[in-house]
Amino acid sequence: MKTIIMDMTKKIDPEQIARAGEILRAGGLVAFPTETVYGLGGDGLNPAASEKIYAAKGRPSDNPLIIHIAALADMEKIVAGIPSDARKLAEAFWPGPLTMILQKSSLVPLQTTGGLQTVAIRYPSHPVAQALIAAGGGYIAAPSANLSGRPSPTSASHVIADLNGRIDAIIDGGDGNIGLESTIIDLTEEEPVILRPGYVSLEMAREVLGEVRMDPGLLKEDPTIRPKAPGMKYRHYAPRADLIIVQGERQQVTGTICDLCQKALAQEKKVGIIASDETMDAYLDLAQGDTQEIHVRSAGQRADEQSIARHLYALLREFDTLQVDVIYSEAFDTPQMGQAIMNRLIKAAGHQILNV
Repeated sequence: MKTIIMDMTKKIDPEQIARAGEILRAGGLVAFPTETVYGLGGDGLNPAASEKIYAAKGRPSDNPLIIHIAALADMEKIVAGIPSDARKLAEAFWPGPLTMILQKSSLVPLQTTGGLQTVAIRYPSHPVAQALIAAGGGYIAAPSANLSGRPSPTSASHVIADLNGRIDAIIDGGDGNIGLESTIIDLTEEEPVILRPGYVSLEMAREVLGEVRMDPGLLKEDPTIRPKAPGMKYRHYAPRADLIIVQGERQQVTGTICDLCQKALAQEKKVGIIASDETMDAYLDLAQGDTQEIHVRSAGQRADEQSIARHLYALLREFDTLQVDVIYSEAFDTPQMGQAIMNRLIKAAGHQILNV
């Protein structure tokens, strides 16, 4: 399959959007930018299109897809009912990086929901995404546009690296603004539950709804659960190298990572370090000793946690390109997005955390 690349980094091209919409309506797949990460879109009401998404990604078919809409009124057709909490969240955060889980209507095929009677819905704010969704029929199922388990794509180049030749088209809309997937809130339980943290934090959700809790499954790995939302069951966002998170006081963390690097070098391993602007100096002497074997990268400033979120997946992919054997990452417990950043890091590390 030859994948068409559509450049919309400077402006939306109506003719190309119409062409991409035709591909979606015909059951094809189009990757597109959102304000979070790039999505791999297919007609969410077409079972065959959803099956193509799973096949292109190599994604387990019990892992639900998110249906993206471009008009609030369109939600009514794909859910059994809209509770008041959903309307409150939509008013506060849509269009934007929030996904809601509701009871699905008969219009939504089980192939899209991973066999569940619930459906995940998001109304993205990215103008290219909104134009494509409208052109493609209004209901676009779209997980992240990467091979299953790999770091999510925050640029079209990441999508091309994973899916070129596997899907019909890729729309290049520039780099993602937020860099981490949307927050997912389940509204089918007695109390709203966050199943995946994101830009919309627990505190922000509580300001709107009152009582909201975090799903306990976010803190541990349980292979027996059936995922109700993307990212709950399987290892995700993972680089090819072994990733270990080191958590604790700053000086102890940097000292421990330096010690671990020395041991890895003694075993002739190539090492990557994910640091912050504030800690880069702690690793300079180590990296200068053998720059071919140790690669230190900053995720950004801790005071600017959104920069860390934006850079995380790109760093993991860069270490793949550098072919490192092991990555040591500092923990990032920042105020608003810390839960989301750590959720992705922990998943990528396969829950390998060293507390010091």
